[in-house]
Amino acid sequence: MKSKSTLCPCGSGNKYPACCGRYHKGKIYPTTAEVLMRSRYTAYVIGDAQYLYRSWHESTRPSLQSLRDSGPQAFTTLKIVSVTAGGENDNTGTVEFIATYGNQGKSVEHHENSKFERVKGRWVYIEAV
Repeated sequence: MKSKSTLCPCGSGNKYPACCGRYHKGKIYPTTAEVLMRSRYTAYVIGDAQYLYRSWHESTRPSLQSLRDSGPQAFTTLKIVSVTAGGENDNTGTVEFIATYGNQGKSVEHHENSKFERVKGRWVYIEAV
C-alpha cells in the first residue's frame, strides 16, 4: 500500500506519500477537519493504529491495543457528504461521510457525521454525532 506509485485510499487522486502518508509519519498535521477525516479513513484502510490513536481526542479514544486488534478495515470508497466549519481558522467542525466496505460479498455503507476539534493547534476526532 505504501508504494510511491499507489494512489491514496482517501480519494484525493494523489499518491499516498504526498497525501495522507505525510500525516501518518507524524511530522506535519492536517490543517482542516476534512483533511484529518480523510487521513483517518486511510489509516483504517492500511491498519495504522498508531495514527488513529494520536488523532483521537483523549477523552473519547479507545485503547491503542483495541485499535491494533481491529487491524486494517476492508473499506473500498469514501464519499464526503458535507463539511460544517472545520477550516484552517476554526476550532470545531463536522464532516459527514459515507465509507463503503465489503462484508461477506456484499457492499455495506457506514454513514457518519463526525465531530472534530482543534486541541493545542492540532485537529482531533471527538465522536460521531
